[in-house]
Amino acid sequence: MIRNKILIPILIIISLAVGFVGGSYFQIRKISIPIVGDVLNRGLGQPKNVDFAIFWTAWGLLQDKYVDKDKLNTQDMVYGAIDGMVKAIGDPYTVFFKPKESKEFSEQISGSFSGIGIEIGLRDNMLTVIAPIKNTPAAHAGLLAGDKILKVNDKSTDGMAVDEAVSLIRGQKGTTVRLTYTREKMPSPTEVTITRDVIKVPAVDWKMLNDNTAYIEISIFNGNLDSEFQKIADEVTASGANRIILDLRNDPGGLLDSAINIAGYFLDSNKVVTIEKFSDGTEQPFQTAANGKLKNYPLVVLINKGSASASEILAGALRDNRGVTVVGETSFGKGSVQELAELPQKASLKITIAKWLTPKGESIDENGIKPDIEVKLTEEDIKAEKDPQLDKALELIKNLR
Repeated sequence: MIRNKILIPILIIISLAVGFVGGSYFQIRKISIPIVGDVLNRGLGQPKNVDFAIFWTAWGLLQDKYVDKDKLNTQDMVYGAIDGMVKAIGDPYTVFFKPKESKEFSEQISGSFSGIGIEIGLRDNMLTVIAPIKNTPAAHAGLLAGDKILKVNDKSTDGMAVDEAVSLIRGQKGTTVRLTYTREKMPSPTEVTITRDVIKVPAVDWKMLNDNTAYIEISIFNGNLDSEFQKIADEVTASGANRIILDLRNDPGGLLDSAINIAGYFLDSNKVVTIEKFSDGTEQPFQTAANGKLKNYPLVVLINKGSASASEILAGALRDNRGVTVVGETSFGKGSVQELAELPQKASLKITIAKWLTPKGESIDENGIKPDIEVKLTEEDIKAEKDPQLDKALELIKNLR
């Protein structure tokens, strides 16, 4: 989840990532250290007790000694230094955007781009499909939660940031993107070409199962969910259903406010939905408002490894507050909140500022929500149009009162 916030522009203190290449001839010589000049705002915003002598020494040496000095672009060097500093943190969701990338990212989160309909993230340092969104080009192409994307077109994803991958995969409607991916038990990587389209997905849908069970499926926690869910809640209460299965599988999440609002339909007021924990140890709980329209219905929740972010928060809240049985597979484990800060020169920094805890204080990030009853959905099940997870939920719900 991303929280937008404008911060007062400051000069970012910068550091360099260092690598080496073997097999080249070099000689070691003692050299004089040049004095760095022509640097604007050199001390602005610099924190106390941080020794930047090594940085400025390296900067000065490059300016003074590099063989192709006319090819040095100082602005690119600054951007590269910031990028290296951010990547050194090791958090895939904390990302530096140069001005062009910043503009593209702002357009992407506002929904201006077409795409293929997947949420992606990093798992074990590999670009991974969190969830293919229902009835999108990615879902029709057969991509599944947990697939590892090895290439986008001909570009390897090794070491690629999530936001760079998103930028490469998204594009104009009607154009194509080629993905090379692998999955567990797949004998060799598979390549698929997918045509981009405008992604328009209903946030929530429902139907009646077995004459008395309302099956509600939330696909994404976007800006439409609150109004759509209110309509569905009215339909469910008027339908004669007396129990509910809430399906959060392959739901990549989205807006925190929507997760809190939906939790309010199933819980009493003033119940903790999630807790935001900051770096200084302070915690901010988020609670339900008065609603409770569906709180008396027996309930089972479905999750899988494609359930992330807001869907994990909702599943954890229902489990911790009501003891609701959760069925399926351990969720993705995206339990952090990002803030988008504007930097000078129209660059920006997306930074993780807090982590989400369940009402009982369990960290969602990297751990995910573990189901009470684990039921795996295999590729063979999907091909045979079987759904043992839903079958288990139906078995459980019929005995609940």
